[in-house]
Amino acid sequence: MTTVQTSSRTAAASGRGGSAVLALRDAALSYGVRPLWSHLDLDVAPGEFLAVLGPNGAGKTSLLRTVLGQQRLTSGSMSFLGQPVRRGHRRIGYIPQQRLMEAGTPLRARDMVAQGVTGHRWGVRPVSRAARARIDRILDEVGATAFADAPVAELSGGEQQRTRVGQAIAADPALLLCDEPLISLDLRHQRGVTELIDRQRRQRDAAVLFVTHDVNPILDVVDRVLYIAGGRFRIGAPDEVLRSDVLSDLYGTPVDVVRTMGRIVIVGANEAAHDHHCDPDPHAVVPDEGRI
Repeated sequence: MTTVQTSSRTAAASGRGGSAVLALRDAALSYGVRPLWSHLDLDVAPGEFLAVLGPNGAGKTSLLRTVLGQQRLTSGSMSFLGQPVRRGHRRIGYIPQQRLMEAGTPLRARDMVAQGVTGHRWGVRPVSRAARARIDRILDEVGATAFADAPVAELSGGEQQRTRVGQAIAADPALLLCDEPLISLDLRHQRGVTELIDRQRRQRDAAVLFVTHDVNPILDVVDRVLYIAGGRFRIGAPDEVLRSDVLSDLYGTPVDVVRTMGRIVIVGANEAAHDHHCDPDPHAVVPDEGRI
C-alpha cells in the first residue's frame, strides 16, 4: 500500500523525541475471512497526534485492541517502546467512549483516577499518602476537583470524560489510545476534552492514537491521519489525505471533500452533504451503506 508523503508539519511531528513509541511493520488484521487492513507500516513518534479515520467496520477500534494486546495481528509485527506489545502495559493510557453508568453506582471520580494511580482496577484498596496527593494533583490537572467525590453516574458527559482522561494519564503513559472519546458530547465539551488531551500529550510528550467519527473537533491539533477504508489505507497530514482524489481512490467511488466555515464536509456519491463522519467499528462485519 502506498502512503501519502508527509508534509513539513508532519515530518516535524514524526521527528520529535527520537525512537517511535509505536511501530508496525507489514501489519495485517482480518476479521474472520474479511481482511480489515494489510501491509501497514507505521511509526508513531513521541508527542505525535495521529487521527484514525474510516467508515464503520474498517478496523479502527480493532487497531486499538491490537495495541492493547486484546487482539492479535493476522500477520506482521507491532512493538511498543521497542518491545512486543503485551496486555496491560502500564505506559499505555486508554480513554474509551463515554459510557452511561447505572444510577446508584458508588464509584466516584476520585476512585476512577485512583485506579489509574494504583493499578488496581476493581475494589477499594488502601492508598498511601503519596498516592492520595498524586490523585489530587491529577484531579486538579484535568479540572475534576469540584466533582471528585461525586458518583460518576451523576456526572455530565464532559465531566465523565475528564475523569477518564485523568485515569488514563495517571501512570504517565507514553501512548494515549482514544476510542471515540467525544461521542455524545456537545460542542463545548468536545472542545474541552480535545484541549485537555492535547495539553496532556504536549506536557508528557505522549503519542496519541485518536479514533473519531468526526475529525473537525480535533483538526487543529492533528499531526497526521491514518485513513482506513475497504481494506486499504492512506497516511499523511490532514490536507494530504482528506482530499477528493485520495478518498475517491480509497473508496473506489467519486467523493468530494469540501472545506467550509473551518469544517471539512465529505460528500459521497448518491448521498447528501454531511460533516466528515466515521462511525466506531466494534467488529462490525459490513460497513454502513452511504457512510464515508
